[in-house]
Amino acid sequence: MTPNKTTPRAIEVKGLHKSYGDVRAVRGIDLHVEVGEVFALLGPNGAGKTTAVEILEGYRKRDGGEVQVLGTDPGANERSLKERIGIVLQETSVDHFFTVREVVELYGGYYPNPLPVDDVIELVGLTEKSDERIRRLSGGQQRRLDVALGLAGDPELLFLDEPTTGFDPSARRNAWDMIKNLQSLGKTILLTTHYMDEAQMLADRVAVIARGEIVAEGPPDALGGRDVAGTTISFVLPLGSASPPPPIAGHFQILGSSWRAETREALNVLHELSGWALSNDVELRALQVSQPTLEDVYLALTGFEDGASEPREEPQRGSRRRSRRR
Repeated sequence: MTPNKTTPRAIEVKGLHKSYGDVRAVRGIDLHVEVGEVFALLGPNGAGKTTAVEILEGYRKRDGGEVQVLGTDPGANERSLKERIGIVLQETSVDHFFTVREVVELYGGYYPNPLPVDDVIELVGLTEKSDERIRRLSGGQQRRLDVALGLAGDPELLFLDEPTTGFDPSARRNAWDMIKNLQSLGKTILLTTHYMDEAQMLADRVAVIARGEIVAEGPPDALGGRDVAGTTISFVLPLGSASPPPPIAGHFQILGSSWRAETREALNVLHELSGWALSNDVELRALQVSQPTLEDVYLALTGFEDGASEPREEPQRGSRRRSRRR
């Protein structure tokens, strides 16, 4: 997505700090989200991700730094800002004896300019279930309803908190399509997820937070230098077959019958290797050509950490949000 330079950013954060006693949960982070962008915030548990997002949503006070969300300081707790954002929690507690239509209409009533109920239900793919009791919905359908409640007020900015946790592969793909449809309608989306393929598929840009700091930011394909990283080529030679001669062999490390190379000249190496194999009728078994995945980069950046810099004893996010929304 190419940002419009004349349009104010949806989110602008400079030097954000937050501590809990002696624990520095967020340590001076800077980030921005453009209007109409899907932005993914990635990080291990306890890295400061939840704290940062709650500050952006206006449900947690910051200790320092500048924050603007849709041109407004969320710390001011202004109703006008809350009417312009939507929040989709990991779990939403609503009366399971409501129908889909009833609960969407109820939540829409909290906002001055809600979307038509039928439009919201159609957006999340629940039209055929609109008169179904919530207790009869499948897990994936209930998660779609969670998104519908976040959309009911026609928000400009939508916070999606791990939207596909617990989904089977088919349900996840359907949810991805739904999120792409929301972006096509001009919605700005801040997404948190632990699924790297989800961030790769959906996000225009991602930021990785670790130990309370942003350690990398950029498009998924370029994060951590992925776009210029070397390519790995590997294959297995059948027993008794000929081996590639120099200079081809010089590119590879050999362990038994397994051959592996890391190179920035992948096209030339593959051309030489495949030409030799075809000329000598040699099968290159398990041939693989790959670059570092987003998950590889993420793990390298975070050091496989799973810390506890954010407080566990705080009230659950959902309970606070529901009481304030009403």
